[in-house]
Amino acid sequence: MTMPGEYRRASEDFDGYLDDVRADTLIDSRNVVYTMTQGVFQTFRRRLDVADALRFADVLPPVLRAIFVADWNPDEAKRSFVDRVAMTREVQSLRGDHNFAPDTVIRDVAMAVRKHVDAAAFDRVLRTLPGGAEEFWQP
Repeated sequence: MTMPGEYRRASEDFDGYLDDVRADTLIDSRNVVYTMTQGVFQTFRRRLDVADALRFADVLPPVLRAIFVADWNPDEAKRSFVDRVAMTREVQSLRGDHNFAPDTVIRDVAMAVRKHVDAAAFDRVLRTLPGGAEEFWQP
């Protein structure tokens, strides 16, 4: 078996993702975009059980998948989906003194992620997740 192309292109694809977020938000810093992505992923992940989170991660490209599962405490109490404003504040609380995520952070990350996944597979998985998951990823 040969190495899947998604692994051979992982760095290039991730660079493309970062560039998309930067272009859509006019945020020039890759570090800010990384923190935005990590915060959105952690906020979303806290609302899923482990099996659901892993199924979601499977539809992400390799580097985004790695960010999604990194620093995960699966024993953390599961949270409920709440309004977008509250979840945005949660995203912005990651490294609070160094987090410059705009109030549109969830939408911004969702738009960029959707450009880098198989849309049908992504939506199919979202439909199987708890209520609020599909809405979370709507741009």
